[in-house]
Amino acid sequence: MTQNANTDNSLPNVIFIVADQLKATALQMYSEIGIPTPSLERMASEGVMYRHAVTPHALCVPARVSMMTSRYAHSTGARRNETLMPSGQLHAFRIWKELGYTTGLIGKNHCFIEQDDLDLLDVRCEMSHGGLSRTTTKAKSPGTKSRSFGYAVTDHPIEGYSSAALTTQTKAFIDRFGSSTDDANRKPFALLLSYPDPHHPLEAPRKYADMVPPESVVMPPQRADEYTDGTIPTRNRQLHDMLGVSVDDPEHVRNAMAVYLAMTRFVDDAHDMLGKGGVFYDCLTRVPMLVSWPAGGVPCGAVDDSMANTIDLLPTILQLSGVADFNANPPSEVGDELAPPRPRLNCDVGSDWITSETFRRIQGRPLPTATDSPPRSATFSEYGTGGTALTDEHIHGLMDNGNQGRALLMETLWIREAEGRRRMVRTKDWKFVTDPGSDDLDELYDLNADPWELTNVATDPANVPVISEMRGLLMEWATETEDYEPVPLPTTLGRLVYIASEGRWGTTRG
Repeated sequence: MTQNANTDNSLPNVIFIVADQLKATALQMYSEIGIPTPSLERMASEGVMYRHAVTPHALCVPARVSMMTSRYAHSTGARRNETLMPSGQLHAFRIWKELGYTTGLIGKNHCFIEQDDLDLLDVRCEMSHGGLSRTTTKAKSPGTKSRSFGYAVTDHPIEGYSSAALTTQTKAFIDRFGSSTDDANRKPFALLLSYPDPHHPLEAPRKYADMVPPESVVMPPQRADEYTDGTIPTRNRQLHDMLGVSVDDPEHVRNAMAVYLAMTRFVDDAHDMLGKGGVFYDCLTRVPMLVSWPAGGVPCGAVDDSMANTIDLLPTILQLSGVADFNANPPSEVGDELAPPRPRLNCDVGSDWITSETFRRIQGRPLPTATDSPPRSATFSEYGTGGTALTDEHIHGLMDNGNQGRALLMETLWIREAEGRRRMVRTKDWKFVTDPGSDDLDELYDLNADPWELTNVATDPANVPVISEMRGLLMEWATETEDYEPVPLPTTLGRLVYIASEGRWGTTRG
């Protein structure tokens, strides 16, 4: 029987806000091409902004599963959009429920599918890109469609858009579960607020579109021969060929970017694309990330310049909540010669899910600045399941059948999700991407000299030491995260332990 851990009423409420396909450079607080976002800027002033945060996977489901479990896709097995949260995983909602939280998910799910996981949600209001359910079809709005993309500015009531509707639902949730005046019986809540935007379709209410006129859009730099000079891997070039907007009217491109910015939408604008795929440019992997809790000791207005990952959010929440300490090894008891592995649990809820052994599954670490954890110099991302590569012949055959632009992107989605086993390691200065099972080109970008990642310098002999160092970081990461499930560890050097009650040395079997 699970006990309520909140006997001292000390556990904080948690609101976990996710925006789908929101890249960091869409925000003025991260980039000169971004737009002002007053609410996020206010949140940053009341917390910590992580300047170099990345997603562990550049695909919806694997990224969400990794974020909820604090485990990489190669550990959970959720590597594609078709493989959602596997059964039996330790994830945020299971932990919160075991701790006695009231739980809620409002917005896009695209993560939990097993009934035992869905049963953990006290409040569940799913809304995705098509509306409240998968059986309803969103009415098409008048707009503009070019070869590669479509976009629209509409006069629909703002209340009918998911972003407004989900905010209304969230306010109702907080009013219901967060306004108790009875501190003695207060029960904390944990809410995942998951906005479907920014994500296709590109559609903005006129009120917001008027805030970002197309002529105000700052176009990112580009290199004309980036995809034709032989320095880019095949996958990158193929994605450009499918979604490249070079053949489109430049006015359409600027208008579409204006619509995206009006919605704070995700757009692959730095690489002549409007969409996403299995590549690792910052416009696909670098995300805005904020942690705010002034009452809990999180610094206000701080900017962390080290490397961070969304896989670190769950252990950060657990560390700040006081549930576990991921940084300090607990002292050994009399007779013990080996310190127990981290993390140290600070509560006993009588649950088989919340133990020192189960928490060893967590592969992320608490974020620096928000906690007392040390900064990290590197972070990682991955893509693919070892599947067959998409060839140019496949693409040309589909194009001959009339597929192009986004239609071609969706037609090839399954094979692109699965192909290869790409891995990325990123530091403040360098980004390295490789596929150990492929003979395709590696990628190396000098992020100081080339922040828009326009020139792959992996073949430059001067960079051999850098690549060697980056490969070493990837190997350490792969080794550290290789176990699918943690193996029980010994707590003593030998088989004997000191039995204090009997004043003698013996075995654990008596």
